[in-house]
Amino acid sequence: MNDDEILAEFRAAQALLEGHFILSSGKRSANYLQCARVLMDAERAGRLARALVQKIPREVRAEIEIVVSPAMGGLIIGHEMGRALGVEAMFLERPDGTFELRRGFALTEGQKVLMVEDVVTTGLSSRQAIEAIRAAGGEVIAEAALVDRSAGEADLGVPFFPLVSLNFPVYDPDDLPPELAALEAIKPGSRKS
Repeated sequence: MNDDEILAEFRAAQALLEGHFILSSGKRSANYLQCARVLMDAERAGRLARALVQKIPREVRAEIEIVVSPAMGGLIIGHEMGRALGVEAMFLERPDGTFELRRGFALTEGQKVLMVEDVVTTGLSSRQAIEAIRAAGGEVIAEAALVDRSAGEADLGVPFFPLVSLNFPVYDPDDLPPELAALEAIKPGSRKS
């Protein structure tokens, strides 16, 4: 899939939103990708996962033993990536603000992990999830994501393979353009803080 085909999938799912959005990083944007909407359709989710797998070099794919993704955003695409790669998939949760494996999920010492996210903006959540995977004994060999919103700036400490890179302008809350400041800000993501 090329970038236009990928964005067509987002538009078809009404997942490319316009307005005034508060991102999980606290920054603001006039555009928001609601990946949950694009993943509502299982066939579409599978197509996007297969396209994302093709972005990962063959030698890296050959090493992947398991997929781990953070809940909520990465859960569906992580599961579909596991299916596309033919490996199991599990997820991290943050019941008390810190990522951890629960529900009987466990990694073996040195297990080769592909970390999968829906959207990467600053990379903070990804780095926290990678640290939790390492603490649980896994070795994160790469990260894949549907969307890189970081303009290539996110330093995850591992090779990063996004399906598409989108560089919508992002603003500090106290430095908004007037047209954005005039709109009510909403927080459409899964995290409240």
